[in-house]
Amino acid sequence: MDMLNGKTALVTAAANGIGRASAQALAARGAQVIATDIDGDGVASLAQGNDRITASQLDVLDPEAVALLIEAQPRIDILVNCAGWVHDGTILDCNDAAWDRSFDLNAKAMFRLIKAVLPSMLDHGTGSIVNIASIVSSEKGAPRRFAYGASKAAIIGMTKSIAADFVQKGVRCNAICPGTVQSPSLEDRLRATGDFDAALAAFKARQPMGRLGTPEEIAEMVCYLASDMAGFTTGQAFAVDGGWSI
Repeated sequence: MDMLNGKTALVTAAANGIGRASAQALAARGAQVIATDIDGDGVASLAQGNDRITASQLDVLDPEAVALLIEAQPRIDILVNCAGWVHDGTILDCNDAAWDRSFDLNAKAMFRLIKAVLPSMLDHGTGSIVNIASIVSSEKGAPRRFAYGASKAAIIGMTKSIAADFVQKGVRCNAICPGTVQSPSLEDRLRATGDFDAALAAFKARQPMGRLGTPEEIAEMVCYLASDMAGFTTGQAFAVDGGWSI
């Protein structure tokens, strides 16, 4: 199915998790994908044997590197912002450094990438921006996710603002709000608790479906929003959360 044939997509945090699954799904549907991540080896492995994926090491916190990468691309039709970080703690556990890192990686990096990509989209009169937020945001609170939830809420606000500003210019901007999704970063956080099995069971228990989501399930929504099939859809925050927000 080549519903994205002829389109070029840029995906951040593509070495693993939602970013990797999104890059693979976009390529499978015909897009030429620029897969980026600070983990150069991780995105290089993704590109091996797939002529629709080009790997590029990128630190989304480096504004000069972001600008250089975008300037080198003749056209980007789809931007998928997946980079993010989870701070564990309440407001009492959050210091200035944790707050700043949460907003730098979860929100400011998206701001910079969108600002860099948007002029070309406007020149061509078309484009789709997909931001990975979280159901833990302005949509729902969760214990020990103070800085994370605040920064993910900022993504939803940014998404709606961009959608409103450019709705008549052919550029759409939407957000996806996943529930708990299986990923290497989640596994690292589970191990950090000191009891992986108990922490995993707790995460599963809070999902009404009784299981975690998969990166591939989020990637399906990414592909839909990236495609012309979603041409009448902009400014929305889509919960893909296994019913957690019901």
